[in-house]
Amino acid sequence: MFANTDDPSAAVRWQAELELRGQSARSLLGPVHKIALGALIATVLALALAEPVAATIALIALVTAVYVVTSGYKLLLVMRSVASERTGIAVEPAELATLDESTLPIYTVLVPLYREAVIVPHLLAGLARLDYPTDKLDVKLLLEADDEETIAAVQRAELPGWIEPILVPPGMPRTKPRACNYGLAAARGEFVVIYDAEDVPDPDQLKKAVVSFRRLGGEVICLQAKLNYYNPRQNLLTRLFTIEYSTWFDLLLPGLHVSGAPIPLGGTSNHFRVAALRNLAAWDAFNVAEDCDLGTRIYTTGQRVAVLDSTTWEEANSRLGNWLRQRSRWLKGYIQTYWVHTRHARQFIGQLGWKRFAAFQLFVGGTVVTLLLNPLFWTLTAAYFLTRWHAIDQLFPWPVYYAGLANMMVGNFLFLYMNLFGPIQRDEHDLAKYSLLMPIYWVLMSAAAWKGALQLLTRPHFWEKTVHGLVERGSDGADAATG
Repeated sequence: MFANTDDPSAAVRWQAELELRGQSARSLLGPVHKIALGALIATVLALALAEPVAATIALIALVTAVYVVTSGYKLLLVMRSVASERTGIAVEPAELATLDESTLPIYTVLVPLYREAVIVPHLLAGLARLDYPTDKLDVKLLLEADDEETIAAVQRAELPGWIEPILVPPGMPRTKPRACNYGLAAARGEFVVIYDAEDVPDPDQLKKAVVSFRRLGGEVICLQAKLNYYNPRQNLLTRLFTIEYSTWFDLLLPGLHVSGAPIPLGGTSNHFRVAALRNLAAWDAFNVAEDCDLGTRIYTTGQRVAVLDSTTWEEANSRLGNWLRQRSRWLKGYIQTYWVHTRHARQFIGQLGWKRFAAFQLFVGGTVVTLLLNPLFWTLTAAYFLTRWHAIDQLFPWPVYYAGLANMMVGNFLFLYMNLFGPIQRDEHDLAKYSLLMPIYWVLMSAAAWKGALQLLTRPHFWEKTVHGLVERGSDGADAATG
């Protein structure tokens, strides 16, 4: 029943190739990082000893500038997205209606599974809804060899001939990208897409991807479909999570698309040209945000990602601990990706060009830095207003104070407005009012960022498992709790 995976040569070769190129997160600190960190620490210590107040003011001014520029860039992306009136590559129903199915290529679907026994029936029902000729579907269920419960659930199911389970051989690290590399090695399709176990993609998404790839030409080797949630109203956490996703995939990523900037992929619904993906050496098994890494790596080769105007519906985390594990893994992976791609800074700039390099710094690096620094500035602000301590007042001379104040007042208002606009674009008007509670969510995101950053020091390649199947579904895949 299970495909033979005794020959792991392709997956192993791709990983070895990434490590040889210096593009793997297996080791993070390169010579440039070590020199830069050493120089930074030495400089900060010297200034702190010589002029502690002046050094602190300079550091706060620098961080304030980072906040202002990062916030301004994200606002610019949203404005470009809205002004372009394009939220991705659209394929009209009339175009799909005239599509000759006999000309469709074989399409591989990779579904990595680990401890997902409870969700297997839902997964198979979702795959059966795909509007694509089954004789041209090549679905691979990627199962870890020691995951007996999920293997048993798959064995109990009556799998059609177009779905093939593959056992991923034991090995480290145990990550989703490692499993996907084994699936890619066995792929028969011209195109390949990743779906998570709980995903419910638009039924016509594969056809839309084929039409888009044919229309766009060879430079675009990846299409990122939009992601959203089928259980947005389960509780407050799922509401805030849905607002964030609507803003991210319907405003920010399309803004990157319009700008021609590197697009950090989502963890699912990435459609690839198989040959191009193999030439890139596939996914980095040691990067826990393999999607962000691969999206960046595509641009270093002169190729591009486009956003596909089609949605895959996922399960929003409804439990705080589960959400925290998932988000901390994503942010830990963003840090990994940042270190990997900047350790050969001159080469990286040469590959991207200064404009795209700056976009990477602001969108990937800036996102993590601001989340890590937020608690410090929240604490300073609260302490000042509660105590009026003169020592804090000294650290904010008027140029820094007014820049920080403007960013706090104007920047936070604009972020709240963006988060309000996201669900409205999806006609989820009842969620819009919850955008006023997004500061609570930002606190949680900073907690996750610190958890991920600290875990990077102790367990850099550990993949914290996200538990799925926490929502009751109706027969159509939507959650029954939304009402």
